[in-house]
Amino acid sequence: MFEHETVLKMESIEGLNIKPDGVYVDCTLGGAGHSEEIAKRLTTGQLYAFDQDDVALAHAKERLAPYEGRVTFIKSNFVHLKEELAQRGVTKVDGVLFDLGVSSPQLDEAERGFSYNYDAPLDMRMDRSRDFSAYHVVNEWSFGELARIFFTYGEEKFSKQIARKIEQARADKPIETTFELVDLIKEAIPAPARRKGGHPAKRTFQAIRIAVNDELKVFDRAVQDAIDLLAVNGRICVITFHSLEDRICKQVFKERSQHPPLPPGLPVIPKEFEPELKLITRKPIVASEGELEDNRRSRSAKLRVAEKQK
Repeated sequence: MFEHETVLKMESIEGLNIKPDGVYVDCTLGGAGHSEEIAKRLTTGQLYAFDQDDVALAHAKERLAPYEGRVTFIKSNFVHLKEELAQRGVTKVDGVLFDLGVSSPQLDEAERGFSYNYDAPLDMRMDRSRDFSAYHVVNEWSFGELARIFFTYGEEKFSKQIARKIEQARADKPIETTFELVDLIKEAIPAPARRKGGHPAKRTFQAIRIAVNDELKVFDRAVQDAIDLLAVNGRICVITFHSLEDRICKQVFKERSQHPPLPPGLPVIPKEFEPELKLITRKPIVASEGELEDNRRSRSAKLRVAEKQK
């Protein structure tokens, strides 16, 4: 179950260009598929693995037991990347990996409330020690806030209709479970639209999950911090699963791989004005036909890789 969740695994490991004595960070430990591939390539090097999910951490510690001494587990959101590494005396690393999105194990745990396929309390917290959950978003956010996140985070065409249906339903009683929410979403979307484009609740659930965990702001800050932490020739690999994450990654990579405005006609760009990053992938790497057949999640996965120049 845990292995199946890892997509573009070998492509991302190749992208990191791992050195046996290097220092690497897996910001999204999850089922430890990527971390295992990194750890097995290290000798005197070290891997720092982040996750805020206790279940994922417990499983990963078992899976990575053969590499004891090479892996340091950090229970934290990767937004705290710099601070957590600094506490361990790490200020430069040779590679950073992000594999974004919710993991298959989290989806498979019905009680976590991530999936529209299981009836469960509305939750969707990646860090279960936090109080704020999907219940609070669905029952306490205004019509306008709901419509905005459904449209912006979920790219849902019927965002206003869904927000209005939720607003009407919760006026009678709180919406408490995933199936209650799914039924409301289905009622709000016209029948012809429900019959195409996958499950009708997919985009709304994605939007709520992003809002609960503040994923886009967290990622924007973390990817900037990760680039700051890279040593010269160090690499950052980012796997995204929807267009909003990919847009952030693409924009950050673009901004930090361009030199500042320079006078026209300079025969040579002065070293101090050379770009900070070099794009290893001009276009994102996508899953192979074989992986697409084996793992449906890989259909929307995109991998971008960049290398620190200075």
